[in-house]
Amino acid sequence: MSARENILARIAQARGSAAEDIDGVIRRHQRGPIPPLGDNLVERFIAQATRLASDVAHVATLTEVPATIACYLRERDLPLCAVCWPNLAPYDWRAAGIDVEARAARGGDPVGITGAFLGIAETGTLMLLSGPTTPATVSLLPETHIAVIEHERIVATMEQAWDRLRAARAKMPRAVNFISGPSRTADIEQTVTLGAHGPYRVLIIVVG
Repeated sequence: MSARENILARIAQARGSAAEDIDGVIRRHQRGPIPPLGDNLVERFIAQATRLASDVAHVATLTEVPATIACYLRERDLPLCAVCWPNLAPYDWRAAGIDVEARAARGGDPVGITGAFLGIAETGTLMLLSGPTTPATVSLLPETHIAVIEHERIVATMEQAWDRLRAARAKMPRAVNFISGPSRTADIEQTVTLGAHGPYRVLIIVVG
């Protein structure tokens, strides 16, 4: 029994209902009010992500992604080497002058390039799912995280994001990570410090 199944079984026991009905209870639960977000979810997502200190680039096609990343790294005097998710390996990284390896990240990797399952317009948050072809380390270990997301994968709210995930997957992934800008903490003297528990900088490339 997985940890999730164990937790749901304990909840079901406390409620006096079958464990397999817990997911149904979650779906039927009345949701709270959702604020108006406007008609352009892409604009809202970009504005909110920028407010959270993410850098954002908007390109028309996927073929523009390598050159956009190379320009970003050069402007900040960052290394032109990275690791990426396997599905991003076919991009023409060499032509852009970037040395990219498709593998899970290690502690010394300076840049990690990922996709994203969804973007959430309400908060400017990325939703990433862990798995064999989407290793979480690529977004967590490097000091610079670059995420590529196509515009049709931007939804309005967190509630819609969970609905999409439940519809797309028969089982939940081992981890669902939400990324809202660079890692930060204010534990030390209430001073905000970036990069305390993860990347110092985040670049989101919206495609389309």
